[in-house]
Amino acid sequence: MTGATGYVGGRLVPALLADGHEVRCFTRSPGRLRDLPWRSQVDIAEGDVLDRAAVLDAMQDVDVAYYLVHALGTGREFEQSDRRAAQTFANAADERGVGRAVYLGGLVPPGGELSPHLRSRREVGDIFLRAATPAAVLQAAVILGSGSASFEMLRYLTERLPAMVTPRWVRNRVQPIAIRDVIRYLAGCATALPADVNRTFDIGGPDVLTYASMMQRYASLTGLGRRLIVPVPVLSPSLSSHWVGLVTPVPNAIARPLVESLRHEVVCGEHDIARWIPDPPEGLISYDEAVRLALAKVRDGDVATRWSSASWAGAPSDPLPTDPDWAGGSLYVDHRVAEVDAPPAALWRVIEGVGGDNGWYSWPLAWQVRGWLDRLVGGVGLRRGRRDATRLRSGDSLDFWRVEEVEPGRLLRLRAEMRLPGRAWLELSVDPAGAGSTYTQRAVFQPRGLAGHLYWWSVAPFHRFVFGGMARNIAAAGRQLQPLVLPQDSQT
Repeated sequence: MTGATGYVGGRLVPALLADGHEVRCFTRSPGRLRDLPWRSQVDIAEGDVLDRAAVLDAMQDVDVAYYLVHALGTGREFEQSDRRAAQTFANAADERGVGRAVYLGGLVPPGGELSPHLRSRREVGDIFLRAATPAAVLQAAVILGSGSASFEMLRYLTERLPAMVTPRWVRNRVQPIAIRDVIRYLAGCATALPADVNRTFDIGGPDVLTYASMMQRYASLTGLGRRLIVPVPVLSPSLSSHWVGLVTPVPNAIARPLVESLRHEVVCGEHDIARWIPDPPEGLISYDEAVRLALAKVRDGDVATRWSSASWAGAPSDPLPTDPDWAGGSLYVDHRVAEVDAPPAALWRVIEGVGGDNGWYSWPLAWQVRGWLDRLVGGVGLRRGRRDATRLRSGDSLDFWRVEEVEPGRLLRLRAEMRLPGRAWLELSVDPAGAGSTYTQRAVFQPRGLAGHLYWWSVAPFHRFVFGGMARNIAAAGRQLQPLVLPQDSQT
């Protein structure tokens, strides 16, 4: 299984385990799987899909190989990266004698010029179909589920814009599919298909809608009232992606491929997969039911994976440089310590709750401005929020940070994923100190080139207000929370 840290893969793994399969996850960052509830039930192989030796090692004794990675939003050379990775994976499957490869791609319309995103998805599928290993290439359009990029885009556009001027693609027909049906098809491919089946399968739900009607039905289901939607011919995919990036949590780098795909009518041309993986007796999940299910998960805070679960393109992946012996050049540190007359459990609850709706405990406007500036240059901004309102796990996205390390009750380390001329981390920790606690906060920046040094010194004057205020306010919140924290909280 590749892509186990992503939106689809993170849901497919427990489904395969529930079906009784033994699963090996192939990932560049094993630490990001550490806090997942199924971690102890899977085998982990570390490596990159571009590393032939690592892929070959991971393929040892494998019956079915799932390819759920892509270079979405990684820049102009994403097609070349997708091609190389898919070819490496397919060759390794052939060499190891794997019984089947399974790939989830995009629904490709017949004829006409394709967007780069869809063109790359089709090319990857063709690579697997040409290989010696039998392949099942599933092709889906819009995937609806709590936390999916497509659902978040639809949700925020509809909720935030009672009236909108839109591109012409809102009139194109789309056949969305619920994430539950996607997972059912993918899991079924492990055993249901005969060895001689080597082909594409179109997968979609029972409804064919325009994107405009999807927004109107979402508005009706949520009691928002009818939206005024005015399509115009002048909005290019680039302008559309910026529009989506400003209104929704989905950054431009991911919004653009999604928008480019919607320029085409994406409707299933066949439903042959039902021959081997039959529809459930109650039928496929309808658009309305998919929206209701997704909103219920969001409302209950029970979102298993999000589009932001996957590593953000171009984000730094190296761990925090160690303090005493690091020899990598300049390293700027803003270090603050506060003694807090509150137990560690109270202070930790505040630390683990930072970001999202709770904010960052200092200068909210400054954080908002930094988030807007990041989005203007193509970054993720602050709108990714949190997966869970109170708990964090390694690998979670948290506004424009990524949880790099979490030691429950003691330490939270975040790695910056905003656009920066360097790499940055924010580390918050708590230690017992007599009847109270010691709160330690470190902001670390490793500059890249002259621009990095200039960036640090340009923002350094504000650190006293931003980071100083953050340390004071987190300490104060811990004191206020102290009476509400039960003694057993220190054991959780």
